[in-house]
Amino acid sequence: MKLIFTKTKLLLLMTTLAIGLFSTSCGSGTSASNIQVPGIQNMSVKLVQDSVLISMVFQSIQLDGGLRYNIPKYANSYLEISPDLQSSGTLLALNISLKDALNTNLQTLDPQSLPGGRALPGVAGGRLPAVAFSIEKFKGISVYLGPKLFGVFLPIKNLGIGNSIITARYYTGSNRIGNISLVGQDSNGENSGILLMLDMNANVQSQLKAYSAKF
Repeated sequence: MKLIFTKTKLLLLMTTLAIGLFSTSCGSGTSASNIQVPGIQNMSVKLVQDSVLISMVFQSIQLDGGLRYNIPKYANSYLEISPDLQSSGTLLALNISLKDALNTNLQTLDPQSLPGGRALPGVAGGRLPAVAFSIEKFKGISVYLGPKLFGVFLPIKNLGIGNSIITARYYTGSNRIGNISLVGQDSNGENSGILLMLDMNANVQSQLKAYSAKF
């Protein structure tokens, strides 16, 4: 029997998949308890067809038009920025193809720490294979991929935490999918931002491979 999905049912199915595939533990937290990042609204992580979509709105950055940038070394992934339709800020969307997220060749890239040299919080050895690049309005983006973790660092100024690094659990719904860190400026007064680290354990990778094969 052939199944026919309405747009509403398909959206609900994708939301359910996103929560299920990236859950690492239920715990007692929810999306509402996620740490608030100064200057950022509507941060989310979703599974959309064969890609992981990380999006957020930067309230203090304005653009006249939108641009798409290919992520170095990630053949099927890109970053897109555009004026946010619901505010005066800028929407940033990082689209990571599952083909790239599951590509073990990318794990042979040179290991890197945080921009500026500080250790990655919560990572043994403080470094992971990564690519670093800059685009308009965002200088010093890093994308990390290890055997059990996928992460992205996005530069943000004026976090108001000095030189501190604050790390907390990050939730989608009631499921913990990784950690988020607020990274204060370094000793040179630079390289502040947010670091989002998503769990990529063996169980998650197995489910992602099965899901990716459908597209």
